[in-house]
Amino acid sequence: MRQRPIPGTTGLVRTMSLLGDPVLHSACAEVTEFGPDLDRLIEDMFATMYAAEGVGLAANQIGVGQRVFVYDCPDDEDVRHVGHIVNPRLVTADGDEFLGPEGCLSLPGLEAGTVRHDHAVVEGFTSDGAAVRISGTGFFARCLQHECDHLDGTVYAERVTGLRARRLRRAIRKTPWGAEALRG
Repeated sequence: MRQRPIPGTTGLVRTMSLLGDPVLHSACAEVTEFGPDLDRLIEDMFATMYAAEGVGLAANQIGVGQRVFVYDCPDDEDVRHVGHIVNPRLVTADGDEFLGPEGCLSLPGLEAGTVRHDHAVVEGFTSDGAAVRISGTGFFARCLQHECDHLDGTVYAERVTGLRARRLRRAIRKTPWGAEALRG
């Protein structure tokens, strides 16, 4: 039996920031106030992530320039990882590098092969200020690296290179939001 509420059940679904929105291309500010407003933000982030059928969501993806992300993501052994982290810092990204498909809720419907490390460790805090250390492998490691990138103002499309980058840019241009995104 579950002893805690399901994340996002009391949250509101917020509007997603799309590629080209300045909030996605700037480093987010550290959270300095822990309390009900932060708890509400986290609930809204879970609700928004689930509504968009994602596995991770950074605060700037809903227009909030604070260092917070949520996740509900499996690893390669299909173990589910659910949680949030405030003021995360990627302390380790190591192991083998793998080229794998990566998408983003801020680039809806698009995906491109992106190189990521197979292991990642992120340190930060819970919404009540307790220190936390999250370690992930495989797909979950990819998720941790992806969300930390968001909070540093980097979108995965900026990591894609070569022919994959050209194909992704072409696909972006074909979206209703893409032509404007590529101008900025």
